[in-house]
Amino acid sequence: MAKRTVVTMPGDGIGKTVLPAAIRVLDAVGFDAEYVHADIGWDFWCKEGNPLPQRTLDLLQEHKISLFGAITSKPKTEALEELAPELHDKGYVYFSPIVGLRQHFGLDICARPCKSFVGNPLNFIRKGPKDTIEEPEVDVVVFRQNTEGLYGGVEWTNPSEQVHAAMMTHPQFAKNFGWCPKEELAISTRIFTKKYSERIIRAAFEYAQKFGYERVTLCEKPNVLRETSGMMLAICREVEKEYKHIWFDYSNIDAQMMWLTKDPEKYGVIIAGNMFGDIVSDGFAGLIGGLGFACSANVGEEVAIFEPTHGSAPKYEDLNPSIVNPIAMILSACMMLDHIGETEKAQQIRTAVATVVEEGKVRAYDMLKLRGCQEVIEQGAATTDQMADAIIAAL
Repeated sequence: MAKRTVVTMPGDGIGKTVLPAAIRVLDAVGFDAEYVHADIGWDFWCKEGNPLPQRTLDLLQEHKISLFGAITSKPKTEALEELAPELHDKGYVYFSPIVGLRQHFGLDICARPCKSFVGNPLNFIRKGPKDTIEEPEVDVVVFRQNTEGLYGGVEWTNPSEQVHAAMMTHPQFAKNFGWCPKEELAISTRIFTKKYSERIIRAAFEYAQKFGYERVTLCEKPNVLRETSGMMLAICREVEKEYKHIWFDYSNIDAQMMWLTKDPEKYGVIIAGNMFGDIVSDGFAGLIGGLGFACSANVGEEVAIFEPTHGSAPKYEDLNPSIVNPIAMILSACMMLDHIGETEKAQQIRTAVATVVEEGKVRAYDMLKLRGCQEVIEQGAATTDQMADAIIAAL
């Protein structure tokens, strides 16, 4: 009997391709697990009016650990247009299932490592002194608060009288938006709580201490968002007192997006709220080869879900054979192994990935800087399965 049960949620688009590739690598490294499929994604929204069925929540509640592929999400109007006709006018509203998972299971801590591999032709380079070329080593882990902020889902179009009246009690709202008829208003909230802000901040400092990072940076906007970003900064100032050997500072999100391409090697662990964490982690991912190398963990007190940060890329779903790069999904599987104590196997896989990247004999189309289409195979690009094969061989 397998020692571990892992819930697999391929989801949409290329999630159905990269997840099986990652499982092949897990099998090759000797990870003893049973994989249980769970339904999630756009097809279930269209057919059932629910992209995150209760049966999937039940499986996750039972088994606690999951590998997740990718999700297709579309704007409100398009989502309603694709809903099955018999489900129209029944009150169904599309809500991102991955955001729903984070909130349902309290997956408040999101860790997104962005670490460059030697020999990756997609690594960030810059000009150095006297027109030399420098390739700085990037080793950043973004800790993104995962359940609050702008992704909390508390928003209205044409708010109710009660909500509108409450908003009008704020002098800035009354002054700047009181003129607008409420039926022409769309309002989103950015809600932070001390409890979950402190949890992500402590997780970041603990990670920095455990793995020897000397610098922790809060990436927010406290000079403008004085209450929400300001609260995170205040908590950081208190927590940093407990970690004397770690240098703490903070940056504004706009300035950080400039600094990450000027001196990315200076940063170690970054803390951010939901939206800014999403932005800055994609920015750093761009320096290490793009979303084909970007992995993540969504961790709560009981349940943990591991996923690449790329989207579902539906235009690539039907390509046969598949050409997408599975490394981000494979590295996400490594994060799962770390989480459950299988650190040796995780490191074996990471070493194999590093070997394949550095050797450069097998490269996906993105690593060859080719436009994504079926013809890239004729131009020397490896298929998804061939990338997985090479990593398995390197094991």
